[in-house]
Formats: sequence, structure tokens, C-alpha cells
Amino acid sequence: MRFSVLASGSTGNAIYVATDRVSVLIDVGITGKQTEAALREIGVNPGELDAILVTHEHVDHIKGIGVMARRYNLPIYANQKTWAELDKQIGTIREDQRCYFEVGEKKELEDLGIESFGISHDAAEPMGFCFYHGGKKLSIATDLGYVSDRIKQTIRDADAYIFEANHDVEMLRMSQYPWSIKQRILSDVGHLSNEAAGEALGDFLSGRAERVYLAHLSKENNMIDLARLTVKSVLEERGLKVGDDVHLRETYPDRPTRLEVL
Repeated sequence: MRFSVLASGSTGNAIYVATDRVSVLIDVGITGKQTEAALREIGVNPGELDAILVTHEHVDHIKGIGVMARRYNLPIYANQKTWAELDKQIGTIREDQRCYFEVGEKKELEDLGIESFGISHDAAEPMGFCFYHGGKKLSIATDLGYVSDRIKQTIRDADAYIFEANHDVEMLRMSQYPWSIKQRILSDVGHLSNEAAGEALGDFLSGRAERVYLAHLSKENNMIDLARLTVKSVLEERGLKVGDDVHLRETYPDRPTRLEVL
């Protein structure tokens, strides 16, 4: 299984996952042109894509979905409540491209196993995904107000995680955001702070050299080095040695991570 975080952050999110038989995008929150450029940067021909999976309908996750689906004749997988919101935002999609993937459902696309799970966020019915291939597991969980025991149980035992570390709480509190927006981000249907990300990861990481990609960092209320340092500190308080037991990786709003193989 191969994967790359094509873009991640408050300005747009997209992830590429593939095997030798199938390749999918999880969200397209950047433009079609940016998505094509990111794919080509990691050596992937956009014309070889097979499907798009949608976590939820916020614009930083769906901006380029309609364009990519129409341009490359791709089916879009989302749950019914999310589809009701997508129809208002992504333009005309042919009926045969409208596919349903409900919360808690498991599907196989060729040789790629996919499991969806519900997350806590202020969207219609937001989801995360776990991917399975060749005895390996990749878990993707962002846009989390909090991490329930059910989510921890679902995503644990992965070889790699793409996991939200959205904001530093003090940076957010001192920011110019209206108080109502700060309340939303800090709420149980908002986003995960750096410290909360570290605490959650510490609850389910096994220390077998898992890769953790810190994702969906806020442009205004976080910094890559701060997110890494905070998560590292919390994990090491839990007895996990970063660099040996756990490998922390960065994601970027404007360029893809290198194509990784599990």
C-alpha cells in the first residue's frame, strides 16, 4: 500500500492511497489543478485514479471534488447525509458516479479494504477511514472534536496514522478569531489541539515504530515545529520514545509528502 498526504491544513486537504490494482483520493479540498500537480509531483498520473472518498462536506475537504470527478470520470463515495450537502456545492454529478459509503461500513475496492467510522465534528455525518492491504493498516482521522474510545479502538494497531493536530490552545485563545469561532474549534465538534492529539495517540500507540503524520494544522493557530514538540512531549511522558517507538512526520498545506510504502 502506498500513500501521500497531498495537502493538509485549514486551506485544503487531500490524501492519496493506492495498491497495484486501485488508487483513491480521500477528499479533494484543493483545486483540481493543485491536485493534479501534487499527484504528478509524487509520480502519479491523475488519469489512473479510480475513486474519491469523502470524509465530510466542509469546503477545505471538497473544493476540487466535482472537477476531479467530472474530468476523470471518477465515482464519489460518501454517506447519504453528506451527499445531501455535496449536491449543493460540487455541481452536477452523473447518477452512476454517486456511490454510498455509510458510517461503520466496510468495503473492498479491488484489493484495498476500507472501513469507515464516525467522528465528532460539526458536519452532517463526518467519517474517518482505515485502509487495509497486504497485512498493513493505514488509519486516517482528522477534524476531531474529541477522540472517543470507539475511535481509538477502530484506528489502533495501524502501521501509519494521519492524525489531526490542529491548533495550539494558547495561540487560538490569543488569535483574532471571533469568540464564537474559538468556541467552535475548542468544542467537542471542533478540532483537536496539539496536546489532545498527543494524549489520544498515547492511548493507542503500541510503540512498534508506527509512523504518525500530524495533519490539518491551522495556518493561523499552529506551527509545524510547535505541533511536533507538543506531541513529542506528551508521548514521551507516556513512555514512548519518539524516533524509536514512534516516528512523527510532517504534512504541508502547499505540497505533498513523499510517497510512502507500507
